[in-house]
Amino acid sequence: MFSSAIERLNDRRDAVGDTGEDAGFTLIELMVVLLILAILLAIAIPTFLGVTKSANDRAAQSNLNTALVNAKSIFQNNSQSYVLTTVATGVTSSMVSSLASAEPNLGFTAGSANNPASGASQISVAVSADGNGIALAALAKGTGNCWYVIDNAASESWVSTTASNPDTAGTWYGEDKNLGAACTAASIPSYTSGSIVWQQSAFPSL
Repeated sequence: MFSSAIERLNDRRDAVGDTGEDAGFTLIELMVVLLILAILLAIAIPTFLGVTKSANDRAAQSNLNTALVNAKSIFQNNSQSYVLTTVATGVTSSMVSSLASAEPNLGFTAGSANNPASGASQISVAVSADGNGIALAALAKGTGNCWYVIDNAASESWVSTTASNPDTAGTWYGEDKNLGAACTAASIPSYTSGSIVWQQSAFPSL
């Protein structure tokens, strides 16, 4: 009797094993799994892209802050003037050379329409003729957002409208969304154009 019970148990195990050999996922089960994966991807990809763009904007801002600190140091050491009269290569080019020496991890270029900032690690530079002001611009990678920092020891005329905030004394932070290849310190967009936001103390919100 005991042996017959063991035989029946073994027969049942063999039957389960045989059934498992041919067992698999049904088409509906596979479709449900694929649907779940598609939903997860639809949620994750936009979130990842949003975080990446935000990080690129923050990188551009950080590089501009670093450039501004070095520029202000040069300003103080040069009798409070952004014009380096000891270097006979032009007002802005002199500052570009000095900034490149002070911060070799960043690229600096004299701001012009033909030579814009090409990325977050490239800073476009413009210096006012009287030495009282400097403008810095950086393009955030992948977002097309152009970020600006303008530091004025006295009132300057960076834009065409006299009512624009960055023309007054102080340090101004600006953002022009989706400006792309036109991002340059040599051409500061007008505040009244509606595409740029200026404020003091910190960069505008993303």
